Amino acid sequence: MSFTDLGLSEAVLQAVTESGYENPTPIQAKAIPLILEGKDVIGASQTGTGKTAAFALPSLSKIKPLGKPQILVLEPTRELAHQVAEQFEHYGKHTGCKVALLHGGVGYGRQDEQMKVADIVVATPGRLIDHFYRATMRFGKIEILILDEVDRMLDMGFLPIVRKIVSLCPWNTEETSRQTLFFSATMPPAIQGFAQWCLKDPEEVEIARRAVAATVKHAFYPVSMDQRDELLLALLEKTDFHSVMIFTRTRKEADALTGLIKGTGHDEVVAMHSDIKQTDRMKALKGFKEGTYNILVATDVAARGIDISGVTHVINYRVPENSEDYVHRIGRTGRAEAEGDAFTILTADELDFATSVENFINKKIERRKLEDFDYKYTALLDDSPAKPVRRKRPPAPRRRRR
Repeated sequence: MSFTDLGLSEAVLQAVTESGYENPTPIQAKAIPLILEGKDVIGASQTGTGKTAAFALPSLSKIKPLGKPQILVLEPTRELAHQVAEQFEHYGKHTGCKVALLHGGVGYGRQDEQMKVADIVVATPGRLIDHFYRATMRFGKIEILILDEVDRMLDMGFLPIVRKIVSLCPWNTEETSRQTLFFSATMPPAIQGFAQWCLKDPEEVEIARRAVAATVKHAFYPVSMDQRDELLLALLEKTDFHSVMIFTRTRKEADALTGLIKGTGHDEVVAMHSDIKQTDRMKALKGFKEGTYNILVATDVAARGIDISGVTHVINYRVPENSEDYVHRIGRTGRAEAEGDAFTILTADELDFATSVENFINKKIERRKLEDFDYKYTALLDDSPAKPVRRKRPPAPRRRRR
């Protein structure tokens, strides 16, 4: 199947062709025809499978420029909203439709100007409600409502405000109709009830929800609790990485590790978390994408949906408490069938989390010792074979770390 077989508009197909894409991913092949038919859709897929295009391409094919919001996309974070807005602009560049990006951390001036001509609004929930109260956002012409990363919005406490936003949009009546597209990696009871309330006879599309890319190699690195920092620095020193993302549980940890890594001479490292100003977060993300930085230390704000190609390694500073977060973090590497490595530092207090991760992905993860590292004894090391870190040549020329 090719994109030309799916029924997309000529303007959207032109943008797809210019991007060099020929064949849709599995979730695109399943979701696009359903969305073009006007069906409500519940979608779930592993990260890196082209989910955004799965809802953006058919949605853009269904509208014409009116200068009033017809498509509304809700995202849990500013970074995701920014990325999705960029994709709508890219795929809709020949349609004449305009995109407004609404999120906090910046002023209202530019957003107010965008809202005067917007056909598509991509927003975080809080800033969208602000625009509603300021009378710069009206919901009466919304034809397609897209709720993305709903489980993440639940985790962040956004579900009540999202419910309010849904209630402001047109409902399916004799006079009006609204198509709702609902994407969530998991469906806990609170989200199941919410989905039943806001969707009408939805079709379900699921692609390998719990899978991780087959091209990613996993390893747990057991260590005593007081050697976690030493082992992290040793992994960075002995790994020939092109670019690496290090995930922490807290913002404080992210800042501390960034300072620790800089102190060893790695100047090309930057932190990214919700306490950093939005402009600085976008600079960090842009710099990492473009190669100014080759180490990004982040909380889970960067784990879901952020599209960064060429990441060769992911390191978990701690085992994620939520097994699903492991899948999202690891999804930053091994994208588009490229190879990647996922290292997780493991201490005795995290064994239950490690077991949960292995059960969730249905895969035993190899325990490794780092060759020539001066370990303090911990019982975790008894079953961990000594192995050097697999070295990988970078896929493309890039300024190397000092």
